[in-house]
Amino acid sequence: MKNNPRHLILFIFGGVLCVLFFLINLSVGSVNIPVSEIAGSFFGEAFSKKSWEIIVSGYRIPKAFTAILAGLALSISGLEMQTFFRNPLAGPFVLGISSGAGLGVALLVMAGSAFGLSFFSGGFGMWAVVFAASSGAILVLLLMSLTAWRVKDSMTLLIVGLMFGSLAGAVISVLAYFSDAEQLKVFTVWSMGSLGGTQAGQLELFFLACVLGIIPVLIFIKSYNAMLLGEAYAKSMGVNIHRLRWAMIISTGILAGSATAFCGPIAFIGITVPHMARLVFKSGDHKILFPAAALIGAIVLLFCDAISQLPGSAQTLPINAVTSLIGAPIVIWLILRRNFSKEF
Repeated sequence: MKNNPRHLILFIFGGVLCVLFFLINLSVGSVNIPVSEIAGSFFGEAFSKKSWEIIVSGYRIPKAFTAILAGLALSISGLEMQTFFRNPLAGPFVLGISSGAGLGVALLVMAGSAFGLSFFSGGFGMWAVVFAASSGAILVLLLMSLTAWRVKDSMTLLIVGLMFGSLAGAVISVLAYFSDAEQLKVFTVWSMGSLGGTQAGQLELFFLACVLGIIPVLIFIKSYNAMLLGEAYAKSMGVNIHRLRWAMIISTGILAGSATAFCGPIAFIGITVPHMARLVFKSGDHKILFPAAALIGAIVLLFCDAISQLPGSAQTLPINAVTSLIGAPIVIWLILRRNFSKEF
């Protein structure tokens, strides 16, 4: 497709908007720090207060970069799901990846304590949660890979993924029923999602996971364009559906699994952002849509995180609640808009 100057302008505008929300994200919180102070610090100027430097460098910068990576990962994996299954309401977690990660954390928190073990002391606690969530996500990823090897129909694969998610959810419910209040509270807090628990070493690992998850997307990006008209058309264009299915499962598993492992389950980003990318950029070319979804995903999650901070208050809202409050109305509007356009 020919280069569209409008797309370039939108990408530049989106980049500026992302930087702006990044600075706002560093500014707001229980302690409000002037944006001018933060902007000056990137050019070598010292903060007026030493405490501001500690807050920004030690907590808010890792949190902001976590929001960017999570928004990017969930948006790209959501676009993959919607294109491959040709379902506008498909998200990155329809294959059961999030439920698998939740099961891993549930086993760590609610089953591990039955043996008198505690993984939530010091810095080891967060690493234990990341390891447990990653293990659960990888387990579901392996099961889905085996299913993709045996199953030829993509819709059957989607149903199997939903069943894996339901099965994991059932096991979590049983564990929750037999757990005590403290264990249940720990798991509930994790399930609400958080961008603030990622440490510097974990951020590097998260970045590496995102890079690995994006590689299959770059390799098969032309195949996703062919999938817009269905599997039969894609096959006639020479697309290897079996290889594309494997690449999609691996890519989505790594991206959605790593986001869930480091941030907990974050709702609606993977469903709504791909639609926002299509509406804003007015393009069906995935060479445009994938970077557009990544950019908009980062902006949206930075925006949601800024709202969740409740500027000037010591309290914070769960990031999952904020993304749901923003994402749910958008999904409802998309459904009504689609049905309205069909009727008229």
